[in-house]
Amino acid sequence: MAKHWADFQYEIYLNGMTGTVPRLPTDLTRLEELTEQRLGPGPVGYVAGSAGDGSTARANRAALQGRRIVPRMLRDVQERDLSAEVLGRALPAPLALAPIGVLSIMHPEAETAAARAAAAQEVPFVLSSASSTPIERVAEAMGDAERWFQLYWAKDREVTRSFLNRAKASGFSVLVVTLDTPLLAWRPRDLDQAYLPFLHGVGTANYFSDPAFQAGLTKPVHEDPNAAVLHFVGMFADPGKTWPDLAFLRENWDGPIVLKGIVHPDDARLAVDAGMDGVVVSNHGGRQVAGSIAAADALPRVAEAVGDRLTVLFDSGVRTGDDVFKALALGARAVLLGRPYVYGLALDGQAGVEHVIRCLLAEFDLTLALSGHATPGSLGPADLVEQSV
Repeated sequence: MAKHWADFQYEIYLNGMTGTVPRLPTDLTRLEELTEQRLGPGPVGYVAGSAGDGSTARANRAALQGRRIVPRMLRDVQERDLSAEVLGRALPAPLALAPIGVLSIMHPEAETAAARAAAAQEVPFVLSSASSTPIERVAEAMGDAERWFQLYWAKDREVTRSFLNRAKASGFSVLVVTLDTPLLAWRPRDLDQAYLPFLHGVGTANYFSDPAFQAGLTKPVHEDPNAAVLHFVGMFADPGKTWPDLAFLRENWDGPIVLKGIVHPDDARLAVDAGMDGVVVSNHGGRQVAGSIAAADALPRVAEAVGDRLTVLFDSGVRTGDDVFKALALGARAVLLGRPYVYGLALDGQAGVEHVIRCLLAEFDLTLALSGHATPGSLGPADLVEQSV
């Protein structure tokens, strides 16, 4: 039975009859400012910051805001179904929580709280390789819920192989490979604070708990944590990887593989040629290349290039329910939500993440209905027009 996401608004109004109002704003664009007020500049800057002067992050928002919805009238939208099949998985809505690392800098329960929230709302949680919580503990927190694993592709093949084996053993069903971070970008908010959590052993839980990683140390992590950090830094990313290297991942992962960070249609075609199952059109939320193309501007060309040959997902700049509508109309099968859920986590733990998910999907449900659509599958480019902002 389809979930009635829009009913969340009536739940809020009914609670208001007893004097209860939401703990967090229902306008999710306000969460960043609240988080800035409550947390220190280092952690907030690490999540909210962008590459260079922030132009790509601003472009992501402008590209979505510059596309306007064209509502249609007198269509039967009384019964709506937001469910979607994504990579062979039946989801209650076209949404997953994007991979974001080092969540312990935002809330002490870190990834486990976010994962529990995703499980409670039945949306997939994508666990970052750079999490503050080991793979196995996140899996335990989620029970049988849908979970995907994001890989930062290490120089050390055995560490990569070990990560994939651990993720498979822990019930992670989809592999999301981030390609756009072979090096860390120039990020002034982090640089001005000299703030990089990894250098303090934060966001390294999967590495420090990994037997293949430990095999490269002369002493156990607890005896020489600095050496462990340096070993991590030396093998975290590999700018020498090329398309033929994807064969190694296919050999070691028997489920769907999705490439994250695709913004050029030719790269999407190469993903098809490499036998990949999907791509995420993403510029890492503007955190990697200053001056980059906006993700929403890249999305239609990528979707057109691959057609039905692989699944197209989208992230970068999504803040509202109408953003989800627009991304699907531009060719995405589903959307990965990033920063807003992290702000919800920072402000109210698991409950904050659930609040963000429910607000986003309630607004999407209502936007869909009020624009004349009963399912996400009916959306297309004709439902949008472009105008300058």
